[in-house]
Amino acid sequence: MRIIDLGLIDHAEAEALQLETLAAVREERAENTLYLLEHPPVITLGHQGGLENLHVPEAFLKERGITLSKTGRGGNITCHFPGQLVGYPVFRVERRPGGIRAFFNDMEEAVIRVCRDFGVDAGRWEGRPGVWVGERKICSMGIGVKHWVTFHGLALNVGRDLSLFELITLCGLSGARPTSLALETGRDIDMKDVKDALSRHFLGLFPDSALAARQSAA
Repeated sequence: MRIIDLGLIDHAEAEALQLETLAAVREERAENTLYLLEHPPVITLGHQGGLENLHVPEAFLKERGITLSKTGRGGNITCHFPGQLVGYPVFRVERRPGGIRAFFNDMEEAVIRVCRDFGVDAGRWEGRPGVWVGERKICSMGIGVKHWVTFHGLALNVGRDLSLFELITLCGLSGARPTSLALETGRDIDMKDVKDALSRHFLGLFPDSALAARQSAA
């Protein structure tokens, strides 16, 4: 597994990079790859739409430099911004036990373990994908799959400023409220520490990819 930190990167640029990597992974020219990054302010729409859950006109977003983007992932509407850790795993899943369902479950588990590392008791909410702290959503998830290779992934709220969520109905779920590691713990959280924790738990939960990484290092 390659784990690559892209820093702060435009959403469209990151999606194009994922598609390039997806083709390379599919053709076995590249290993499974986990991209870690942050985005400038962007509101994204999934296969299930989401424009009906945008609370402001598109002109309002343009005036404030907020991008609106349709994506290749599943799910409804969400947003990304600095202070939120985005993880895009571009992984082959057709040979993995449990297929896409198990992949998604393990992705949730990785985030649950990261939250636990920082003292936050997070978990699943039946019928509502992602990771929750009670009724507060700390991590949104949505993936796309082409030729049994995943792209897109997860968005874990780390910092205190979640104001961009005020412009949408979070994931199209009435009454859903966002939270973050900083808000739940009452302290600032270093993004690098969260990236390190997520990398560690991905390596632990995806042993097939971890084995490939060890073999490449050897």
